[in-house]
Amino acid sequence: MKAWKMKDRSAPKGGRGFSLIEMMVVVAVALILAAIVPPLMMNPINNIKLRYSAADLSGLIQMARIQSVKANTFYSIEQTTLATGDVAYYADLNRNNMYASGDPMTEIGDQVVVHAGPGSGAPGETAFITGSLKFTPDASSVFPKFNARGLPCVVTGSTCQANGNGFVYFLNRVSRFGTNWAAVAVTPSGRAEVWSYDGTNWLQQ
Repeated sequence: MKAWKMKDRSAPKGGRGFSLIEMMVVVAVALILAAIVPPLMMNPINNIKLRYSAADLSGLIQMARIQSVKANTFYSIEQTTLATGDVAYYADLNRNNMYASGDPMTEIGDQVVVHAGPGSGAPGETAFITGSLKFTPDASSVFPKFNARGLPCVVTGSTCQANGNGFVYFLNRVSRFGTNWAAVAVTPSGRAEVWSYDGTNWLQQ
């Protein structure tokens, strides 16, 4: 009976490692991604934070308007500085230009700056005001007051008369990745609108 003889098989050779050039290419790609990805991620995050601040300010403005109608009087939006040094805005229900417990208030987000009225330096500001808002904003750089009809008004003596103008406020947030912009507009009819700038156009939210 013929026996079969198994052939000798040599052990498989170890896998070939990375060359120095391949390693350098991998490291270079990683460094490039590390430089590109953070700005791409942080810019949308900054924009979201800014839009939250704009929405909060818009909500406060609407709250002041509602309270004015309910109380059959006029109320204003005022600015204050908190003990932490942060800026906040409140509806002055006591009409004494001082924040009191119970006044509706919103704290502006970290690193967010509010510019009242035109002249903020926002990109495309003039085109935005004349083309998108379609009304003439008040040029006094103050926050609005609302009369008993819920209309933006200007105080004359003891009354607040609607002047047919609206208001606009630009918000920006500056970081090392750039500057993001948003806006809150108050139409002559008293409606608050939130706008954001996408780098090219102003879009209503």
